Amino acid sequence: MTILSFEDLLNESKKRNLAIYEIAQEEESKLKETPVSAIRTDAKFTLEAMKLAIKNGLTSTEKSVSNWCGDDTVRLTKRYQNMGALFGKIFEKITTYALATAEENLRMGRIVACPTAGSCGIVPSVLIAVAEEKNISEEKQIDALLTAGIVGLIISYKVRLAGAVAGCQAECGVASAMSAAALTELLGGSAHEIIQAATLALKNILGLTCDPVCGLVEVPCIKRNPFLAIHAVTASELALSGIESKILPDEVVDTLKITGQLMSPLLKETSQGGLAKTKTALELEKKLFNKD
Repeated sequence: MTILSFEDLLNESKKRNLAIYEIAQEEESKLKETPVSAIRTDAKFTLEAMKLAIKNGLTSTEKSVSNWCGDDTVRLTKRYQNMGALFGKIFEKITTYALATAEENLRMGRIVACPTAGSCGIVPSVLIAVAEEKNISEEKQIDALLTAGIVGLIISYKVRLAGAVAGCQAECGVASAMSAAALTELLGGSAHEIIQAATLALKNILGLTCDPVCGLVEVPCIKRNPFLAIHAVTASELALSGIESKILPDEVVDTLKITGQLMSPLLKETSQGGLAKTKTALELEKKLFNKD
């Protein structure tokens, strides 16, 4: 790959007058030694898998192994049917789609890890909900998905996208940045605005810990998906208004890495700290694993 940073990405876009998704598909084509058309076909396949995960998750109430999770999507949908969301239909769809995908993951259903399974609801919910409500074509949805992909890829060059390495900032945080970039592309933003959206989303989630209760990708992971999906929308709206991060994009990624290094191992997917060690969490752990 020749694009190793956001600076590289923006310079390449300016130099060749290419959109970010065009650079992304070209880079992927080189990497896989396959035509760009095949890359877009793969992206379409991914998009369809995301939509199917949402569809399945919207109607299922199958509970998880902890019996704590699995029916929140249906509960939220019923609320919206009785009383619409304060922020309107797109907000309704984003929050329900994010929950639906995350709950489908806990059932071991088929989802797209973007960039991880624990953060799987963030990119699809924003991309698909907005595309549906704004009647945006499938081709433009694919463009947005490719944009999200290269944003995640660039961050991954410096930071492993895993809670065990850098906390949830490297999972749900990065997913929110990817989602902000995808949405900005979907709404016609420039390369500069796309990168700013990703940067704003990422820098405002620095320090988020990974503290899964009982070591399961359920609490607090599932509910973080709708929260950080809306976080991504906020970042995109700011960027499209010309609001920029005062800290350079690549410096924010550097800070993500350093923050992860400074974070206690107890707060990096070990379930040895944070919410995983609350009284309620310990009681559930005892019940599930027959611990004394």
